[in-house]
Amino acid sequence: MNQPILVAGAGPAGLALALQAHAHGAVVRIVDRRPEAVRPSRALILHARTLEVLRPLGVTQALLARADIAPAADLRLGSRVVRVTFGDLALPDTAFPHLSLIRQMDVERVLAQALADRGVTVERGTELARVRDEPGGVRAVLRSPAGAEEARFGFAVGCDGPASTVRAQAGLGWTGRLYPVEIVLADAELDGDLADDAAQVVAGRGGLVFAFRLGERATWRLLGTRFATSERVLPGSFGPAVSVADLQALIDAASLDAQITDLAWSARVRVQRRVADRFRRGRLFLAGEAAHAYSPATGQGMNAAIQDAANLGWKLAFAAARQCGDGPLLDSYDLERRPVARQLLALTNLAFWAEAGTGPVPFAFRAWLAPLAAPLVPALASQPRLVAAGIRLVSQLGVSYRGSPLSVEGTPHRRGRPRAGDRLPDRLVRAGGREIRLHDLLARPGVHILLDRDAGWPADLVLGRFVQVYRLTSVPGRGLVAVRPDGHVGFRSGTAEARQLAAWLARIGATG
Repeated sequence: MNQPILVAGAGPAGLALALQAHAHGAVVRIVDRRPEAVRPSRALILHARTLEVLRPLGVTQALLARADIAPAADLRLGSRVVRVTFGDLALPDTAFPHLSLIRQMDVERVLAQALADRGVTVERGTELARVRDEPGGVRAVLRSPAGAEEARFGFAVGCDGPASTVRAQAGLGWTGRLYPVEIVLADAELDGDLADDAAQVVAGRGGLVFAFRLGERATWRLLGTRFATSERVLPGSFGPAVSVADLQALIDAASLDAQITDLAWSARVRVQRRVADRFRRGRLFLAGEAAHAYSPATGQGMNAAIQDAANLGWKLAFAAARQCGDGPLLDSYDLERRPVARQLLALTNLAFWAEAGTGPVPFAFRAWLAPLAAPLVPALASQPRLVAAGIRLVSQLGVSYRGSPLSVEGTPHRRGRPRAGDRLPDRLVRAGGREIRLHDLLARPGVHILLDRDAGWPADLVLGRFVQVYRLTSVPGRGLVAVRPDGHVGFRSGTAEARQLAAWLARIGATG
């Protein structure tokens, strides 16, 4: 019998993890201490790689229906205004060659509905009070208006934010620091000469100001950076409201021609950069903002959280089915995702320093160098390959797990790319007598084995419930590539040799 998995926190990480684990056979229970979902949204971007890992779970169409997949921005550098668009980028190896502007609220609604359709309901108003790793399982105490409940689980995952109960009770360090600036958020009505078809982005002397038509309680969402106030605000949470006068001062300092006519909501958010010392202790795991906290620069928070979930969910499901609490399958989560978190920390820190840094160098960059460079922006933006390279970086399309214990190169060696650990790129192939995009072919949960055209198949190999086999008649050769549920190549070989493939399937818990 499958050991149940407890997910604490019903934000993007928790919802995606519960969905990924359930799709791979796990019994999942997801709780959140808040009686209602957090509103308004803090995150507003989904990147291409995030949409890819969600695609096998059947939610991407619902997400894209709520998103702007051809967003434009008016970038204001001094007195210059430059229009930049982010739709239909030069990314031929993905079905999502664009940025997607979408509220975190809408992402959570889609994921929660997908869980509900599968019979998994988020238990809101239920707090994880205590959790302890024990031999053979996890003991947790849950508190709700109905009282306290003690229950046992195979594993527990803390998706419970920067002040994570799971992280604290697992005794995992939380290394990093607060930024000296804070984010100001607001939903407001604006009167002025602002384009309706583009976000307004101002890199001013004092920091960054955004205005999007993505408000939840009013038409416009405002985001600005400024020196942090002296009031104590818990990082990652909404702090005190911001006055109309303060918001208008930010708009005026950014030289935006707009007046606030109605303020529906506002808050300040302290920003920090931190990564947990480990993402796992025994049967306790961390994902999303319980594992890492970034500045909002480049929009990594929600995306990294969902990609953590896509990496961990299937592993926990396979381990729970075999009542296995240790080994390379579970070890691989920390080994794969924590280096990515540290890379993203460096990326977001550098970008945030340029956007909102308070020192003389970033000030000079925004005040003097950026306006001088403004004439070059249209020429650079008109180079699709250059723009695509930047989007590929921030979208995590290049993330690889080559050093993972789950990334195995068989013998004889298979030439070319992708190598074991790399993301499987999308391309046109022929399989089952038809031409199809590779990611379309694999858009379902499970492990996917791709046979070359002339590869043999070991008839006595026993496959697990979540393993599918496809023959690509457009790919010459006698080898195979095995793709993990999160879209990364796990094993490849120049021949379809049963012993090596069976050993890899056993390593990830996908044998019959």
